[in-house]
Parts: sequence; C-alpha cells; structure tokens
Amino acid sequence: MRIATYNIEWFAELFSKDNKLLLDDEWSRRHNVTRRQQANAIATVLRAVDADLTFIVEAPNTGHKQNTVDALEQFAAAFGLRQSRAAMGFANETQQELAVLFDPARVMVEHDPKGEGSDGRGSVTAPRFDSAFRLDIDVDAEPEIHRFSKPPLELAVTALPSGRKFRMIGVHAKSKAPHGARNRQDETRISIANRRKQLAQCIWIRQRVDAHLDAGDDLVVLGDFNDGPGLDGYEKLFGRSGIEIVIGTNMPPDRMLAEPHARLWLDPRQGWALSTARFYSKELHRYLNAMLDYVMLSPDFAADTGGRWQIWHPFDDPDCYADDRMREALLTASDHFPVSVDLTL
Repeated sequence: MRIATYNIEWFAELFSKDNKLLLDDEWSRRHNVTRRQQANAIATVLRAVDADLTFIVEAPNTGHKQNTVDALEQFAAAFGLRQSRAAMGFANETQQELAVLFDPARVMVEHDPKGEGSDGRGSVTAPRFDSAFRLDIDVDAEPEIHRFSKPPLELAVTALPSGRKFRMIGVHAKSKAPHGARNRQDETRISIANRRKQLAQCIWIRQRVDAHLDAGDDLVVLGDFNDGPGLDGYEKLFGRSGIEIVIGTNMPPDRMLAEPHARLWLDPRQGWALSTARFYSKELHRYLNAMLDYVMLSPDFAADTGGRWQIWHPFDDPDCYADDRMREALLTASDHFPVSVDLTL
C-alpha cells in the first residue's frame, strides 16, 4: 500500500464558484501557468505517484456552493484516476481544505475525530481539533487559547483486502512566515507570534499521538508542518522545532514516530539537506528549498510494514529527473512535491 501527502498550491482556483472544474487557457494563480496546464500537471503527478490514499493539503474549497469532496471526485473523473473517491473532515474558512483522494478498492476511510470539545477555559488534554486548546507557550504563567485555522483531518482507515486498520492524522500547521510585516521589527514580532502558535499546534497533535500510542493504534501522521529542525533562527528561543515535538525526539524509541527524512535533519554534521518545497525569492532572485512535508509512522507500524519513503523531487529524485514529463509536471503543478511511504500489509 502506498500513502502520500501532497500540498497542491491554489488547487481551489481551478474550480468555479459553482464547483465546476475549469480546464481552460486562463491564467491560474501559479506564475505563468494556465488552469489547463496546472490541472494536467496535477493529474500527471497523481497518476505517477499512484498512491492508494493521498492526503491533499490546500484541497478545493467547501463553501456556499462549493464542495471539496465533489470537486476532488470531479477532478478524478475528468482525468480517469483510479483514486476516484474523496473524503474530508471539518471545513475551514481559509479556502484551503484538508481532504484525501483514495482508491475505494484499496482502502475504506471514515472521518473519526477524537477528543472532547473545549472552549479553552478548562484543562482538557488534546481536545477535539475543531475546538480550543489552553496552553502556556511563552512561559509567562498565563496560558493562551489556541485554535487551528485548519483543524487536522482524523480518519479511521481500513486497508483492503487485508482488513488492517490504522489511524491517520492529516496536518497543515500554522505558517511561521511574517506575512503583513511592515518593517524588520514588525517581522520579528509576527515571526515569534506565529512560532508560538505553530508550536502549540504541534504540542496539541503530539498529545493526540500519545493517546493513540497508549491505545496501541497503528498510526500515520502526515502533511505540511511548515517546519523542520533548524529551519529558522527563532527555533532557538523555544528549544525545539514543532516537527521534533510531534516525532517525540526527546522520548524513548518506542514513543518516537518514524520519519527518515526528518531524522536526517537532526544530524548536525551533514553538509546537505533534503527538501519537499521550492519557493521563488524576489529579494534574492533565486529559488529557495525547504523541508516542510512529512509522513510519520508509529514505530511498531513502521517496523511491521517495512516502510519505504520517497520524496518526489523533480531534481533530487533521479527517476523524476530522468522523466521529462514528470519533472515538468512537478514544477508546474505546485510549489510543494509529494512525499510517500510504501507499506507491506
């Protein structure tokens, strides 16, 4: 079985306000890419990755007339993808939904959120992801109230035909980028505030992970965490990155999630780095690479299934680079690249 995560930039903009797929030559929100070109590129990537279940970050919008599940299934039908069914959890107000596209012959999925509802005033541990979390993240002895703008997607998944069951948590964590900053001082203030929110979200997720490990559940945690060990200087203010918190790097081996790409980042002696995203910097006039997307497995699940990971990078993966069509599709479809894991069930 193959499970993947893929952040598809501006996917929602390929659909009309009436939920219709726009396969035309008008410009998409991607630079110098038409809607037809982006849609074809997305389909090419999804077909090549060929995952039985793909977690879509920044999925099409659910709103007054739009519906994420309908849009994804319409997209799959238009391109004849075997991943013909879609599912989602809590809708959000950002027009960047969290959803999965899957092959119904290979998996069954059910939205199955855990935790109690909370308004943040109580001391609930890991409340439901669409509620509020009370946590002091800036050590001023005054707990703050934290919420997800994009509540993580929690699924109960059954693999077919084996019947093996596992839990899945799909994440799009808070961005730390200082959007809206007017000067360097403003940039610092916003960056620190965003880092606090991002860390609180990762602590919240880790508490849910601990509950599943305590219950003996097989678990997959995946998505865009907007973070990685050593990714920015503000990490020193808080001691650890959000991704290290979710993985559990300070815990015994039987409590640490498996993610070999993240583990490489933890080695300070390495002279190179992996990446799952590529952004153009107008200031530097070049592309910048970042490791933001991960697929983590509970330790027993990884050991039992022999997990094999892959970043579908257009330049760093030799097979993607050698395939001209795939390489160009990856660059056209999104500013992120898929990450997958193969499991023997």
